[in-house]
Amino acid sequence: MSLLSSFARVLGALLLVATFTSSARSEPNWPRWRGPNENGHTSDKDVPLKWSEGDLAWKTALPGKGQSSPVVWGDKIFLTAALENGKERVVFCVSRTDGKILWQQSAWTGEPEPIHAMNSWASSTCVTDGEVVIAFFGRGGMHAYTVDGKLLWTKDLGRFEGPWGTSACPILVDNMVIQNCDADVNAYLISLDKNTGDEIWKTKRREHRGWSTPIIINSGSRREMVLNGHEGVQGYDPATGKELWFCKGFAGRGEPTVTPAGGWLCVVNGQPGDFYCVKPGGDGDVTDSHMAWHTPRKSGRDCPSPIVIGKYVIVCSLDGIASCYDAVDGHVYWKERIAGKFSASPIAANGLAYFLNEAGKTYAIEPGEALKIVAESEIPAGKDEIFRSSLAPVQGQLFIRSTTTLYCVGKK
Repeated sequence: MSLLSSFARVLGALLLVATFTSSARSEPNWPRWRGPNENGHTSDKDVPLKWSEGDLAWKTALPGKGQSSPVVWGDKIFLTAALENGKERVVFCVSRTDGKILWQQSAWTGEPEPIHAMNSWASSTCVTDGEVVIAFFGRGGMHAYTVDGKLLWTKDLGRFEGPWGTSACPILVDNMVIQNCDADVNAYLISLDKNTGDEIWKTKRREHRGWSTPIIINSGSRREMVLNGHEGVQGYDPATGKELWFCKGFAGRGEPTVTPAGGWLCVVNGQPGDFYCVKPGGDGDVTDSHMAWHTPRKSGRDCPSPIVIGKYVIVCSLDGIASCYDAVDGHVYWKERIAGKFSASPIAANGLAYFLNEAGKTYAIEPGEALKIVAESEIPAGKDEIFRSSLAPVQGQLFIRSTTTLYCVGKK
């Protein structure tokens, strides 16, 4: 049996199981970028479908500017921002109830590093487990707080050489916080004790700027950490940092996060090039043995991370070129342009994909063999606001962050 036919048989069954399982659980928190399942999915059945200004529970002007996405634990929302054109980086907490800022801490001050015009000095999303809150600012270091704003530790992680800045997000694994530190010089992956900041392990990476966030998956009897990069995708042992396998990619600029699909991995890069699917669990170079399929993607750059719903994978580029693929064999169902520019990675709720454009307009798309936009909603944003942060859905509320403002749509 060929790898593709084996993949089709197994993935089809696993996608059904994954859909059933996710619908049976309810997560009250959104603790990290792309949510508790690391794939943008929520099991919340009360996520708003369509909204306008009258559906806002509250909106809050934020300090400075930033592009980190909201993370939520209980009644607290955690965010970051940069003040004085990057000379100061802050971590702050907003009340879910009324949008008031509960606390704000200055994490770092200094001379700002160069960044891309589309980036910010506060683009990495925090991570929390309800005990600690971890924030990462690239050259501004990593900082750990209690959920009430008490500083636990701070760590200098280097200069991050390169002209475009950083945006990879920290993740929590057991008692560790793990951070991708891709850069043009001295690229590495590091694990720190979440309570003390002490180094647990450090693994060298192929040197190139990068912005991807690791995910944790179970592959057979072992746990793997999977991370996209400029040359391809790598699997690591999260306990030790040892590289387990590598699959060569097609286009470079591996900023989108790898998206799990029924036990397999969907991978797209920031530059035009083949979209591909990889089986985890290998050893060494698995490019020939574990790549199930790859499909040409000749246009559309700077892609947010994909969203997988059932057997459908939807990808949208910065300039609004959206494509829908079959997760089983890579078949392209449709390719259409959606109005606006898209930097935020999509979420999935109630079987729909939510895509937020930079002007604050959200499209709810029903996955299928043709583009079907079910609803369009818009935030009454100011002319200088840009929406590059991903949506955060929690218990009937949807949190939408622009560079300067946080909005709450839904239940008051």
